Amino acid sequence: MSKRIPMMAGNWKMNMDHVQATQLVQKLDWTLKDGKHDFGVVEVVVLPPFTDLRTVQTMVEGDKLDIRYGAQDISVYDDGAYTGEISGPMLSKLGCSYVVIGHSERREYHQESDELLNKKVEAAYRNGLTPILCCGEGLEIRKAGHQVAHTVAQIEADLKGIPAEQAASIVIAYEPIWAIGTGEVATPEDAQEVCAAIRAKLAELYSAELADGVRILYGGSVKSDNVVGIMAKEDVDGALVGGASLKAEEFAKICMFTTA
Repeated sequence: MSKRIPMMAGNWKMNMDHVQATQLVQKLDWTLKDGKHDFGVVEVVVLPPFTDLRTVQTMVEGDKLDIRYGAQDISVYDDGAYTGEISGPMLSKLGCSYVVIGHSERREYHQESDELLNKKVEAAYRNGLTPILCCGEGLEIRKAGHQVAHTVAQIEADLKGIPAEQAASIVIAYEPIWAIGTGEVATPEDAQEVCAAIRAKLAELYSAELADGVRILYGGSVKSDNVVGIMAKEDVDGALVGGASLKAEEFAKICMFTTA
C-alpha cells in the first residue's frame, strides 16, 4: 500500500480574475467541507494566474483554509531587469507551496527547452517552492509508440544536477499532449504505463526509495466520471486538472474521488 498522499491540482491557466478567484475558492472550500473532505487523505491545490495569487493567499491565510496553492510558472532569475517575469522570491512571499514547470503549453507556445526548465527547477528549489514538473508526448510520438522514451528523456534532462534531497519532494505530472483540452483521455492503462516508467527512471537517477516516495500525477481531460479509474492505477498519485478545476462542484467531486 502506497504511503504517497494523492494530490488534486487545479490549473486555472489564463482564466479567472481576482474577483472570480475569490468566488471559486470560497465555493470550492464550502463544497469540500460539506462533503466532509479529509485534506490529509487527498491534498487539494489550486494554481491561479499570477494576478490572483495575492487574493488566494489572503483567503487561505485569513480563513485558515486547508486548500494549498501555487503558481503556473517561474523565472530562472530571482530579480533584475527582466520585464514581465515573476521570480521565486515573489512567489515565496505570496505563500505559494508549488509552481508548475514545463507545462506542455509553455513548452509549445513559448518554446521552453529542457535546459531552461532545468534552471526553473533549480530556481523553484532555491526559493523553497516545490516544482510540479510536467512532461508528456504529442500525438505523433504516441502513434509511433515512443511515448515512454520521449517522456523519461524529458525527466532526465529537466532534473539534471538536481540533488536527491531536493528531487525527493518533486511532484511530476504526466500529461499526454493529445489529451489536453480535447475531451480525449488516455486510458488508465496508458497513464499507468508512462507513470510507472517515470518512477523507474527516478529510481535509476536516484534510488528506489526516493522514486517510491515521489507523487506522479496524470493530466489530460480529467473529470469526475473518469478519475476513479485513473486513480486505481498503482503509479498514479493524483491529477493535474485543467478545465474541470474552474467549476467548484466538479473539481470538488474529483478531489473527493475516494468517496465516489
